[in-house]
Amino acid sequence: MGIISVEHADQLFWLGRYSERVVTTIRIFSEKYDGMLDLEEEEYEDFCRRQDIPNVYTSSGDFCRRYCFDEEDGNSIYSNLMRAYDNAIVLREEIGSDTLSYIQLAVYEMNKAKTSQAPLIQLQKVIDNIVAFWGMVDDSIDSRKVRNIIKLGKRIERIDIYARMHMERELLQREVKRMNDRIERDYLHYSNAKLMHINYLVEVEPVDYEEIVKDVENLL
Repeated sequence: MGIISVEHADQLFWLGRYSERVVTTIRIFSEKYDGMLDLEEEEYEDFCRRQDIPNVYTSSGDFCRRYCFDEEDGNSIYSNLMRAYDNAIVLREEIGSDTLSYIQLAVYEMNKAKTSQAPLIQLQKVIDNIVAFWGMVDDSIDSRKVRNIIKLGKRIERIDIYARMHMERELLQREVKRMNDRIERDYLHYSNAKLMHINYLVEVEPVDYEEIVKDVENLL
């Protein structure tokens, strides 16, 4: 593949971000799910605040149901998966039908999870299919630039979420190192000042999580 249009580059980037957002938020949600229905109100309010989403939920039970599966909630895991799917459909020519099929399977498993008595099992299958999608990106897409843009979106999204959730500095360092390796491969336009600042922020204590989020959101 030769030159990628600006529009398709943007769609590839957000395919990477949305697919990663689905996986990481399901994992965070699943870790808390066993006790989620008994959570104090301030706990899911804190989650919403950290993720910068409006708290439109009336209880922990309402949060569990709607944050995962509400099609009308633009911040739900379901809505982010559908954004990944919409981008993948448009990019069928760039990513291939076999690669696209794993996003389609993730949507299928998400729809099953909505009505399941054991939603965590189906949500794990959503993760499994997106991980398989990432594997197909490596195995089936010939264009290095296409692969790189998807993976850069994935990496930036993971850093963004990890910083918002105030995760361990070592995890952030690992992901920033991976982003460094990725961002320079195809001469993508990025702010070198912000990249250097992010690298600095993950090396010092205490970690300024808010500054990391600000810089990573304005890196490209």
